Amino acid sequence: AWEDDSIKKIQQTAERCRELVVEYREVYFQNIEQRFSRLSERIVQTQKENKLDETNLNEFKRTLMALDRPLTIQKPLVQQDESIFQEYGNILTGDNGKGEDLNQLCHPGGIFVDQSKTIFIADWGNNRIVEWKYDAKQGHVIAGGNGQGNQMNQLYRPTNVIVDQQSQSLIIADSMNKRVIRWFNDQTQEILIENIYCWGLAMDKNRFLYVTDTEKNEVRKWKLEKIIENKEGTLVAGGNGKGNQLNQFNHPTFIFVDDHRSVYVSDSKNHRVMKWTRDAGEGIIVAGGNDEGSDLNQLLHPRGLLVDQWGKIYVADWGNHRIVRWDKDAAKGEIIVGGNWKGHGLNQMNSPCGLAFDFEGNLY
Repeated sequence: AWEDDSIKKIQQTAERCRELVVEYREVYFQNIEQRFSRLSERIVQTQKENKLDETNLNEFKRTLMALDRPLTIQKPLVQQDESIFQEYGNILTGDNGKGEDLNQLCHPGGIFVDQSKTIFIADWGNNRIVEWKYDAKQGHVIAGGNGQGNQMNQLYRPTNVIVDQQSQSLIIADSMNKRVIRWFNDQTQEILIENIYCWGLAMDKNRFLYVTDTEKNEVRKWKLEKIIENKEGTLVAGGNGKGNQLNQFNHPTFIFVDDHRSVYVSDSKNHRVMKWTRDAGEGIIVAGGNDEGSDLNQLLHPRGLLVDQWGKIYVADWGNHRIVRWDKDAAKGEIIVGGNWKGHGLNQMNSPCGLAFDFEGNLY
């Protein structure tokens, strides 16, 4: 029977890979066509207005170079639906005490791992985003790092960061400045969303940007290329005041969006993870929701959140210093990392926050 089950799982994974290639190929070519058309229109309009200068030329060059990027599928595939993770982890960044040197971090938050295993870290306490290349001994500041503040070259308690490969930019939840800001690789910045107590960020395959608002207790989405036209965005979850009902949140933090546009939300102060399917009026509890605590059916201020292709949910159980995995429709989770009290040992954690997979299925 196990041979049949293994073959079935391999076939399911192969089929999902084929589906992903087709989906991303179609979206990729549509996006290239739309972006090239918009770029051509902007160049013509700039010429008509006689405003062609060095700044505009550099911007057009950057946009054109971004069109040449290869098609990449940014969804990692966990190799098995019963993946077993090592009890003892490997230290990749930090481990030199709390601080502001390039080999240090201060209360790191959300993370993003690209195809080359470069880690992008929202270095919350240092008001910066750090890029840490694979096997590097220290990081490199690529956004912020100019002191706490609200100027365009500053950040104030960034909680999350994602990398938009198509525009070669970072999208940052600049929480205490109440804005979502984009940093391009030439160090120019653009405010995407204002007046939002942002925390979590996610982007789906159609380039909708999802953001949690911890003050309004809601999740909204914006079409990335049309934010200027639709500054309010579209409500997708919550928005019914602070509370613990199925249509409410209490301090939503990190989010994950699957291929069906279902939104998973770490509902931190309700100690649960909620799933809102597309166009739903309320969510369902998929992890926790049994008051705060350390039992396997409980969470304590959950943070980072991932869902693999098998529907398994990975939660950074911040207050319990552990990473917990919940099977689909399970009544309780299982500890896969940590759970050995708060500490600095390789089998311990201290308030884990961000989560990410690389393309080999390794968990960060």
